[in-house]
Amino acid sequence: MKKAIFIDRDGTLLREPADEQIDALDKVEFVPGAISGLRALTGLGYEFVMASNQDGLGTPAFPEETFWPAQNLLLRTLEGEGIRFDDILIDPSLPEDHSPNRKPGTGMFGKYLDGSYDLAACWVIGDRQTDRQLAENLGARALLVGELSWEQIAETIRSGERSAVIARKTAETDIYIRVDLDGKGPSGVDTGLKFFDHMLTQLIHHGGIALEVRCKGDLEVDEHHTMEDVGIALGEALREALGDKRGIDRYGFALPMDESRAIALLDFGGRSELVWDVAFTREYVGDVPTEMFRHFFKSLSDAMRANLYIQARGENNHHLAEGIFKAFARTLRQAVRRNVFSYDLPSSKGLL
Repeated sequence: MKKAIFIDRDGTLLREPADEQIDALDKVEFVPGAISGLRALTGLGYEFVMASNQDGLGTPAFPEETFWPAQNLLLRTLEGEGIRFDDILIDPSLPEDHSPNRKPGTGMFGKYLDGSYDLAACWVIGDRQTDRQLAENLGARALLVGELSWEQIAETIRSGERSAVIARKTAETDIYIRVDLDGKGPSGVDTGLKFFDHMLTQLIHHGGIALEVRCKGDLEVDEHHTMEDVGIALGEALREALGDKRGIDRYGFALPMDESRAIALLDFGGRSELVWDVAFTREYVGDVPTEMFRHFFKSLSDAMRANLYIQARGENNHHLAEGIFKAFARTLRQAVRRNVFSYDLPSSKGLL
């Protein structure tokens, strides 16, 4: 389904003058951060729709020579920054007209109410409570300039694109995973393997992500299917949450833990490889066979389509395992970190 961002004009994109009419070129002044904020929202699959109750920039009801130059200046300035509106909706009626087209009424949004748009995934950006009410009437979400800066608005919407839910059911496991790379939402882990739960919890605390993992596996057989399939599903969720990977850091980390040291190097380069250099000296740590840690990370790296190098040395096998998961969590945190105003893909070949 399609999705859109409905953006108010005066007070949201442009500073609103005292007379509430931007009817001259010298009144065209952008709200701070509006252009860079809009640029940060391009490429996310949203249609941009300008919607305003005010006609100060010109509508066909007003003399073209008086108003349209200001409207054109607004649009040309934005287009020069790569920002293009897919639709412009303007209702110049007065409040006393009680027009159903006037915000927060939804009359002029008819084409967006035909079922082809996922309104719950749409946003209204404005500067008044009527914009918030419009969002409620549409079934969308609202963000108001003044309560938030444009930078915060862009980060909020872009962050919403960095989450994923994977439900994976086979004859051997039934898995639900939800991940949010920016740490928003609940977290909890229950795989039926207590030490594995303890290790996955490190991704929450040290990775800075929100992570829900629920798995019902055939543990009466052994631990293999549970750990393998959780690795696959978690990797798929991380890959989906990363989206186009623009602006992410992409790479690396290492850390010590007591007498142990662990190194995890990560590259979300689109290719899968695991280099594993760990020597456990016990068959089990808790209820998890140590041989399964390599298999988990192999399944994870394949599903993430990432290169992953893990090396660890130490005397205590619990510390070895925990050091590995903490190092991976930290490298994940660093690699997925994103500058909301960066449009660069961290690749010289232009594809990850």
